[in-house]
Amino acid sequence: MHDAVPIAGVIAGILISLSFFTMIVLSLYFYFKARNRERMALIDKGGDLSKFFKKSGDHSILKFGMFLMGIAIGLLVAYLLTEATAMNGVVAFFSMILLCGGLSLILYYPISAKILKKGADGK
Repeated sequence: MHDAVPIAGVIAGILISLSFFTMIVLSLYFYFKARNRERMALIDKGGDLSKFFKKSGDHSILKFGMFLMGIAIGLLVAYLLTEATAMNGVVAFFSMILLCGGLSLILYYPISAKILKKGADGK
């Protein structure tokens, strides 16, 4: 006979997938519900809502772009390491992605501080 996948394994896979999806959906639901309740309570008390709005100095696109560039550079360096040396590919890729991605985030802060200072000076 031919090899058949046991039905218990298929059912277990479906149940695990459904429970994971349900966990994510319920987590998001309760997060947004609690956030809405908090904001409504603050409005009822006459509190300041300015902390919920983004500041004009937010450079999240710059941070995200620098992070993706760091990952791309890490992938390139890891590929070069695996081709030029006898280094294990898994170790090279993980280490270079984390190293270059982290360095790009570290470099983001002086750049954003310079941009914020330039904007505050009015130049």
